[in-house]
Amino acid sequence: MRTEICEKLGIEYPIFAFTHCRDVVAAVSNAGGMGVLGAVAFTVDELIANLNWIDDHVGDNPYAVDIVIPMNSPDKDEEEVSEEELEKQFREMIPDEHRAFARKILEDAGVPELPEGEVVRELIGWTVTTAGPLLKEALKHDKVKLIANALGTPPPEFVKEIQDSGRLVAALCGNMKHALSHKEAGLDIIVCQGGEGGGHTGDVGSIVLWPEVIDAVAPIPVLAAGGIGSGRQMAAAMALGAAGVWAGTLWLTTSESDSHPEQVQAYLDATSRDTVLSKAWTGKPCRMLKSKWTEIWDSPDSPDPLPMPLQWMATAECATRGTQYPVQGKDIAFHPCGQIVGSTNAVKPVRKVIQDMIEEYLEALERLNDLLPG
Repeated sequence: MRTEICEKLGIEYPIFAFTHCRDVVAAVSNAGGMGVLGAVAFTVDELIANLNWIDDHVGDNPYAVDIVIPMNSPDKDEEEVSEEELEKQFREMIPDEHRAFARKILEDAGVPELPEGEVVRELIGWTVTTAGPLLKEALKHDKVKLIANALGTPPPEFVKEIQDSGRLVAALCGNMKHALSHKEAGLDIIVCQGGEGGGHTGDVGSIVLWPEVIDAVAPIPVLAAGGIGSGRQMAAAMALGAAGVWAGTLWLTTSESDSHPEQVQAYLDATSRDTVLSKAWTGKPCRMLKSKWTEIWDSPDSPDPLPMPLQWMATAECATRGTQYPVQGKDIAFHPCGQIVGSTNAVKPVRKVIQDMIEEYLEALERLNDLLPG
């Protein structure tokens, strides 16, 4: 599968794996795809440690880093401001009602308090101010060949900085408006995610959205995302004109994943109907597993979710406690994933997942070829 995008990035298969786990990044890149490290929750020091580790474990293989700057980042038009100042500004905008409501959910679920002295980092990389330093660190690593932005078109200065460094820049889109914005900004790759995808996503299904965007942004290569979990789905995406595929949920149950066993089991047990689009954690529509948390925030007596990044800041302590105490917090935990989670029913090594995808992809092509007249 030596496609143009494979040639540009020096990879064997046009399979891009979004993950927050460095072990998965390395395993995918070593298996011929491209691991993409989601950096939104890292501090700069944490990102340095993770990238140094990946550098040491991928040989000469490339990988990518995903940052998150919303198209309408609340600080995009502000003069330079420190992270501490920005966090203080945002905290003053969060009603006490939201924090109290979120904490009560945890108390009712019996999730323990955090150890004394443990500080919750509320403002993560969802702003220009917080994502900028992450980008600068990523560009110091020669094996990082692609920078992706997960929420809208990156600011022009970011695009220039990435491309001037000799790397490719990509961004995700969930609708035509975002795709055309990416094209106008001169991005190298567009990741088109249908509504069945996990995390932040739109509401148009992949089979409709992919060809619409592919036609509209040509000749920019498009990676198909949302519902990619098998070689057959990969073949469908490529048949519709995609240059490759971008998957996230697929890697959550791999043996390299750093997810807690409780979280992995939740994904293994889920069906394709067990996800929901909710603003309950991040303030933007985000596909995740249904839970008591999403049900309670959707109830008539709940406060309306705040816009990003305020909702996450109001609930960051809850997410941290749910992660730290996964057994007690399993019914209210944050489990972002796409509808393809219904097909993740076994723990497999990353290399096996990729091998299975390629074999099924080739079988799908052969089946189609057999339909041609002799």
